[in-house]
Amino acid sequence: MPNMENAKILIMSTNGFEQSELEYPLEHLKQAGATVHVATPDGNSIKGWDNGDWGASVEADLKISDVKVDDYIALVLPGGQINPDILRVNKEAVQLVRDFVTGDKIVAAICHAPWLLIEADVIKGREATSYHSIRTDMENAGAKWKDSEIAIDNGIITSRSPEDLEAFVSKIIEEVREGEHHRDSANAA
Repeated sequence: MPNMENAKILIMSTNGFEQSELEYPLEHLKQAGATVHVATPDGNSIKGWDNGDWGASVEADLKISDVKVDDYIALVLPGGQINPDILRVNKEAVQLVRDFVTGDKIVAAICHAPWLLIEADVIKGREATSYHSIRTDMENAGAKWKDSEIAIDNGIITSRSPEDLEAFVSKIIEEVREGEHHRDSANAA
């Protein structure tokens, strides 16, 4: 059973992330003992979206194209409307999500970030949740959508909104302690 002190977790984001949905996991996963890196499309810092306006910046550790999936046990995808909408048309970002899922890694997406799970074609047949406004998108992609603070399906964690952050991060920590989640290839690709 892995412990948090040995865990390396990646947060992938770009400009327009919901401020709390990146900062809260970053802070609390580090406090739990994990090494947490932030990957952005160009490896530069990114600016959040906070209460209807641009928020604080977060420093990046690396470019998405430089990520080595095998270095990490989990991928965290913050939401907001802007960030995942930009990333879901970024081929490297979508491929990275797919690689984490097919590599039996933990993937955690909150709010609008499940759009990336849709784009990576890894949500079909899975129990999942999201921000209510993308429920139809999730269901059209084949997700078994439910309205709850957390939905989990074999190491793929989804959550609805900033109000669910405490439960979201607690579930990430629990899943990291369980280790990799071997998935049926039919559900992973």
